[in-house]
Amino acid sequence: MRFDELNKENFLLFAIKHYENPTASTQEEFEEDLKRFKYVKRWLKKYHESGDIKSHLLLNHIIVIFNCWNDAAIPMFFHKIEEEYWSYLKSFLIYLERIPEYPETSLHYITSDDRLVRLLEGT
Repeated sequence: MRFDELNKENFLLFAIKHYENPTASTQEEFEEDLKRFKYVKRWLKKYHESGDIKSHLLLNHIIVIFNCWNDAAIPMFFHKIEEEYWSYLKSFLIYLERIPEYPETSLHYITSDDRLVRLLEGT
């Protein structure tokens, strides 16, 4: 199966193909790791609506996702999270130094959230 663009039909296969968690041995553990995308989305939505954020908790979820999916996590994040939250997500990716170097990626055209960048730099 080709993964030129992630969509509802191929997301799960993409996630399975790129999953690299040596400590997970069951489908339930895979599903728990996959749920972390929902948690990230929920915290970004809360930040968008209220301005409140638990940056350490969110960072932990993002780091675990990267530990499980490595660079494949980036397209997975942007598939699962609505565009209105992308600038917040990009701020965390910048902090974690996970923005790909090559400029042709569309990530370079997404602006980061200055308030989050300052908050993360202060942590």
